[in-house]
Amino acid sequence: MKNAAALSGHQPAAVPAVGASASALVGASSSVLGGPPTESSTRDRVTQLLLERGATTAAQLGLALGLSPAAIRRHLDAMLADGDVLAREQAVQGSRGRGRPAKVFVLTEAARVRCGTHHYDNMATAALRWIARNGGPDAVETFAAEQVSALESRCRAAMEDAGDDPLARAEALAGALTAEGYAANATTIASGGQLCQHHCPVAHVAAEFPQLCEAETAVISRLVGTHVQRLATIAHGDGVCTTHIPTQPGRAPSGNPVTTVRTDR
Repeated sequence: MKNAAALSGHQPAAVPAVGASASALVGASSSVLGGPPTESSTRDRVTQLLLERGATTAAQLGLALGLSPAAIRRHLDAMLADGDVLAREQAVQGSRGRGRPAKVFVLTEAARVRCGTHHYDNMATAALRWIARNGGPDAVETFAAEQVSALESRCRAAMEDAGDDPLARAEALAGALTAEGYAANATTIASGGQLCQHHCPVAHVAAEFPQLCEAETAVISRLVGTHVQRLATIAHGDGVCTTHIPTQPGRAPSGNPVTTVRTDR
């Protein structure tokens, strides 16, 4: 949700909405190319799904794209060889059954860069370093808050009809963020709700200046209307920016409405 446009003066490239059907993706490729999807276009669709969904199994990718296990495996093997994806063991909650856990695939940093997620990082980082040297941490926090203010206004306008329920507002916010190019989705879980952002235009910058993530989390809290907890961020090496919205209702306090909880340590 970082405002890359404010940092760079350029608008981030649009990312298709999460949940776009595989048939729509296949149809788009066929209509442009005038025939069946090519190896290159299929690779692009695999990349797009991994960008939107984060860690995904080969079976899930094959199902979404209508590809046989052998076909999806061939593409993934090629992407592994080219350094576009990494394979990891799938995390399993509770007791693990027999056999090896399924592997999940995620995009490498190099692949994310080619998706256009980190343009103008060097200039943005240099600017923030200058601000930090000359104004200190408070100046960086003020700058970060100002960068997300315009995005907050646009999202708030898009959420006018969302009502007061935090989970409903989170769903509306996910739609607003996806329209901004951040490939977001919201889900209901046992402990409340979860907002996931699969795209971060300034992850490299935020890795050095976490004030950007903190300002973004504060915006999410204000927009959903309740206390939230940031569980993971792409800037810190996670596959997805994940924000938890607890079940208990209540407006976020004006002082410090957010809590950051890292789950990868």
